[in-house]
Amino acid sequence: MAELTVSVVSADREVWSGRAKQIVARTTEGEIGILPGHEPLLGILSAGEVRITPTEGAVIVAQAEDGFLSVENDTVTIVAGAAALA
Repeated sequence: MAELTVSVVSADREVWSGRAKQIVARTTEGEIGILPGHEPLLGILSAGEVRITPTEGAVIVAQAEDGFLSVENDTVTIVAGAAALA
């Protein structure tokens, strides 16, 4: 089964990293869902939730604002000015 490699970082630390089945984040264009195999993307984050569905375990929710989301080759990087697990 395909997976995403995910990293959520704020200006001063890594908030979460690991393997996931799905990511849902809020961008300036609206909410977006990312699954393995997603086309390359660079989006600007809006303040709100980033929901991560890990390959094992419960959904992880982080609050993020002022940053961007990058997707390439099943690697998702979320860089935010401020981010914390909810």
